[in-house]
Amino acid sequence: MPREGYQAQLKSLREDVLYMSELVLERLQLGLDALQLKDDELAMEVIRGDHEINELYLELEQDCVDLLALQQPVASDLRFIAASFKIITDLERIADLATNLGDYAIQADRDVYPEVDIVALGDATGAMVADAMQAYADEDTDACFEIAERDDEIDRQCEHASRVVLTDLISSELDTSDEDTIERIFRDVSRMLLTIRDLERVGDHAVNIAARTLYMVESSDELIY
Repeated sequence: MPREGYQAQLKSLREDVLYMSELVLERLQLGLDALQLKDDELAMEVIRGDHEINELYLELEQDCVDLLALQQPVASDLRFIAASFKIITDLERIADLATNLGDYAIQADRDVYPEVDIVALGDATGAMVADAMQAYADEDTDACFEIAERDDEIDRQCEHASRVVLTDLISSELDTSDEDTIERIFRDVSRMLLTIRDLERVGDHAVNIAARTLYMVESSDELIY
């Protein structure tokens, strides 16, 4: 293949990875909206949309494989393709977490733990993903380190939110013998803890994207755990 065609493929891959991130962030926002509004229709839209993300992931995965197998890239091109491959994997997993939010929204039939601001937490982790993808687009290594630092605050917020939920459970002492009420309380607690955990994982994937971008640009594995 002429060199011009090869360079066009590399450019197309970057654009497609960025496009995938836009779709994933839309799904994440829809999942948060469904949770906040207790909107089953929105929740189902998120769940059904996961198929589109999976298909796009497989297409981009094949593009990466073809570039590696047919072009035998070296140095910076090799790092770019490898990083892009890892990043689309993180994006696909974020989409799965967004689907989880849709499931939780369907299960939620009432407001619980208003002191835990799930929407703010989701917005913060979504912003981390968006900024990590911008760092990928701009090859901004300073932003990669800044995103990793922000994850520490997200972890603290998630730990605090989980403690609030568990403390509330303990303090309630389940002062009822009604089995249906007890089951409902445990479902609420479980759903909320899973929601917090999944949003924390979104932040972790944002750090992974930043880490792979740093590797892509500087061949540094400093942020790769």
